[in-house]
Amino acid sequence: MSASAARFDHLVRLTDQNGIFEHADGIAARLEHGYCTDDNARLLVVAGREPAPTAAVRGLTRTALRFVASAQGVDGRCRNRMSADGHWLDRPRLEDCWGRSVWGLGTAAARDPADWIRQDALARYENAAGQRSPWMHAMAFAGLGAAEVLAVRPDHHLSRALLHDAAQSVDRADISETWRWPERRLRYASAALAEVMIAAGVLLQRDELLARGLDRLAWLLDAESNGDHLSVTPAGGWAAGDPRPAFDQQPIEVAALADACARAATVTGDHKWVRGVSDAADWFRGDNDSHTVMWDPASGGGFDGLTASGANTNQGAESTLAFVATMQHADHLVGAS
Repeated sequence: MSASAARFDHLVRLTDQNGIFEHADGIAARLEHGYCTDDNARLLVVAGREPAPTAAVRGLTRTALRFVASAQGVDGRCRNRMSADGHWLDRPRLEDCWGRSVWGLGTAAARDPADWIRQDALARYENAAGQRSPWMHAMAFAGLGAAEVLAVRPDHHLSRALLHDAAQSVDRADISETWRWPERRLRYASAALAEVMIAAGVLLQRDELLARGLDRLAWLLDAESNGDHLSVTPAGGWAAGDPRPAFDQQPIEVAALADACARAATVTGDHKWVRGVSDAADWFRGDNDSHTVMWDPASGGGFDGLTASGANTNQGAESTLAFVATMQHADHLVGAS
């Protein structure tokens, strides 16, 4: 089994017939906490990116697609929380779960090798892509789904409109020379806000938007570095004047940087973005503020958070998906450079 395939072992362990469980105690799924759409949509993205999916990875795709389809309301809004016995616990809305579901569905619609999955995912995607969220991060995630579809269907007008609106939602003019970010405080998965600008700049042929997206990403990469390694935004967020390094650092922040740097590297050919992907992979390997390896080679799982004294060694879905996503980019870009 290849190293890439082995990284899916823990994702399979966390998944049953309904979907991927959200939390883990060590390597064991915490069944009592149930499932969330956020993680099942992330699973669609990560499984969809695998260049040579095994039978196990294809099975994860089918399960995640069923979950995300079930989460969708008739108007494309999205539920997020399902109990362990398969009952939805909330109403459809337009928060991050909607944006991530659009991202996951767009990825499956663009990349899956099975025609029936591409068609099913596209129908679900189109049902959701006409909606708009008031939340910047949700719009960024949805815009990345639109970018996936546009990359293979350049004349898909629904996707062009969504990507345009997503980029507009994060392209704020009220930034300063010292704080080049559209939010006053860095929060979570921040690099997705820059990535959607880069994607829109390329796919909508707006060079000025591409340049601003790359500028924002360069600023963020510098802000989330400490010397020669990443020192990413903690769970509580970060703003200028807050102490650094700060903890509890989250793997999702590292994965978002890897995603954005991988796109920037592909668009520009500039090796500095490949270094950004390499730094993200090295964060998991222990080149971080606590000098702690952030994944478990025995299970294939990613650890839930980096503290000042080491790792939170629970291996939940979000952290494991962040690890796998980062290593996919490292395999593709760093290994080939």
